Amino acid sequence: QVQLVESGGGLVQAGGSLRLSCAASGRTFSSYVMGWFRQAPGKEREFVAAINRSGGRTYYADSVKGRFAISRDNAKNTVYLQMNSLKPEDTAVYYCAADMRRLVVSTAVAEYDYWGQGTQVTVSS
Repeated sequence: QVQLVESGGGLVQAGGSLRLSCAASGRTFSSYVMGWFRQAPGKEREFVAAINRSGGRTYYADSVKGRFAISRDNAKNTVYLQMNSLKPEDTAVYYCAADMRRLVVSTAVAEYDYWGQGTQVTVSS
């Protein structure tokens, strides 16, 4: 069993920045592919970013490419999402997720095994 706990959400003005963190339990964090997803009211959960086990490869949704950066610290069992140049359309609950089964990074919600409780990000115009 893996527990994921997100933090760092909040209210920010458009153009501002936030850094989300996700702390994972367990001693095999480095064997998980990690992803960030978000869900806005009335919308389906969508892929934001993902990172492979070593942290050497990252993947982004087109909507956040160039503004967001995912990283991980395997020694601290933590994955981060640095969000810059935030827009009102980035407002959502952000979730981190762990994929324990695959070597290849997936952008699909269904491919991830464990989820955090989510952290709210609100961007005002």
